[in-house]
Amino acid sequence: MSGKRIAIVTGGSLGDWVLKELQPDDLLVGSDRGALFLIENGLRPHISLGDFDSVTLEDKEKIRASSTLFMDCDPVYKDLTDTEMAFEWALSQQPGSIVLLGALGTRFDHSLANIHLLRKAADCGTPCRIIDASNEIRLIRESTVLQKGPYAHVSLLPVSLEVTGITLRGFQYPLEQATLQIGQSLGISNVLLEETGDIQIEAGYLLVIQSKD
Repeated sequence: MSGKRIAIVTGGSLGDWVLKELQPDDLLVGSDRGALFLIENGLRPHISLGDFDSVTLEDKEKIRASSTLFMDCDPVYKDLTDTEMAFEWALSQQPGSIVLLGALGTRFDHSLANIHLLRKAADCGTPCRIIDASNEIRLIRESTVLQKGPYAHVSLLPVSLEVTGITLRGFQYPLEQATLQIGQSLGISNVLLEETGDIQIEAGYLLVIQSKD
């Protein structure tokens, strides 16, 4: 499995947009209700895992029968969220990249915890993105070329105490060797002028959020 893209579908906000983000060669991981979503849309997860407390017992058995691998755990005596369990499994497979779908939703605590998983991926050197119907989120530690795609806005937020040496090329609001400190909103709602833009940084963890609206 080393080198493949792993797509984790978890139990946040889901919809038809998820199916459009999946690629034919993806290794599919279903986390709790995300596994049921895959199966109900005619897809077979390579592995389904979680405590499955958001589905019925009947649905849980359907997930078990329709997955190549199945792992469940006690919902009370576990230390990780379902999404983090799936994420840890995905990292252990040494994938080429990871995409998280359904990782954002009405539970802000879970959404924020899932965004923090991007830091773990960055420390492992594994490219990782969180995608929902309106946003694509990644965390970078080094210079990156960003594709505009369908997104109108780009926002930059530090998730370390500060990010230094930020230089932007191809953006409406350029920066030159700037420093962003956590809590600042200077990097919110920039715009790519061309199909690609260059983000250079020297040190720190920078959250890059592309939004459609």
